[in-house]
Amino acid sequence: QVQLVESGGGLVQAGGSLRLSCTASTRAFSAYTMGWFRQAPGKEREFVAAITGSGGWTYYADSVKGRFTISRDNAKSTVILEMNSLKVEDTAVYYCAGSRYGDARRRSSYDYWGQGTQATVSS
Repeated sequence: QVQLVESGGGLVQAGGSLRLSCTASTRAFSAYTMGWFRQAPGKEREFVAAITGSGGWTYYADSVKGRFTISRDNAKSTVILEMNSLKVEDTAVYYCAGSRYGDARRRSSYDYWGQGTQATVSS
């Protein structure tokens, strides 16, 4: 069982930045594709970004491309989501997730999930 713990959410004005972090409780961290998903009130959980185990490939939702950056530090079992030029519509609970196999952009590919961290963008 892998435990994922997110941190770094908060309240920021539109145009500002937040940095989300997720730490995993596994020594096999580099074997996992890591993803970030988000869920706004009344909406389904949606894909935001993902990074393969080696960090060689990254994927982004069109809505965040050019504004968000995903990265990882396998030595620290940590994945980071840098969020810049934030918009009100980025307000959501952000979840970190880990996957061994499957399409990195699909929720069903992920086996482990964190508890989520709230990011709120005010106008």
